[in-house]
Amino acid sequence: MKLIPTLLAGAALGLLALSATAQEAAIRKTLAERIPQMKQIDEVSPTAMQGLYEVRIGTDVFYTDAKGNYLIQGELIDTKARRNLTEDRIAKITAVDFSALPIKDAFTIVRGDGKRKVAVFEDPNCGYCKRFERDMQKVDNVTVYLFLYPILSPDSAEKSRNIWCAKDKVAAWQDMMVRDKNPASASCDTTALQRNLAFGKKHKITGTPTLIFADGIRVPGAIGAQDVEKRLAEAAAETPTTN
Repeated sequence: MKLIPTLLAGAALGLLALSATAQEAAIRKTLAERIPQMKQIDEVSPTAMQGLYEVRIGTDVFYTDAKGNYLIQGELIDTKARRNLTEDRIAKITAVDFSALPIKDAFTIVRGDGKRKVAVFEDPNCGYCKRFERDMQKVDNVTVYLFLYPILSPDSAEKSRNIWCAKDKVAAWQDMMVRDKNPASASCDTTALQRNLAFGKKHKITGTPTLIFADGIRVPGAIGAQDVEKRLAEAAAETPTTN
């Protein structure tokens, strides 16, 4: 007779799954009918807050009630755990597999033992990138994979070409970003820069600098040396070591 409770439990789970699917469909339908921009919803899922649902479109996160009558654009905070759940979710959505980065299209800056790793997408005309690079002079024992990402102007493409084609890419980059010295004119095969732009478009990298740490977490914007150190330590804790 123990079979009956098991069957009942299975049926209950099936009804819950059906209910969740119907709920998602109802939210999608209501929002699509009322807000044209909501016609291409990628995902609807319940949040930790009862009655509140996450609506994801690309890397944008919104919240709604069970009927789709209200839409919230903002951050969901878990006060007990003291965590920004929206920030955590976006970090997961925008994460990039570090091992999938096209390292051959970057040049490498090694400081100290170089054990810690970070990839950075930067435009040579980006003022925030220059500030970031000056702060990075304080960070030791790190390998930086620098992806030239000329998105700000035609002049950015020219400077990126001159840096990429320089005999010493690292020196040309440091002169440009730290010492405000423009790179000498140079020419070579710059298809790597086009691949960087294509990679960035695919992964929706829309600003510079954009940092990607070894655990895949993406951080947009010019964070300071202390925050870089914190992120590097978090990434090292999350990334398994290999012998």
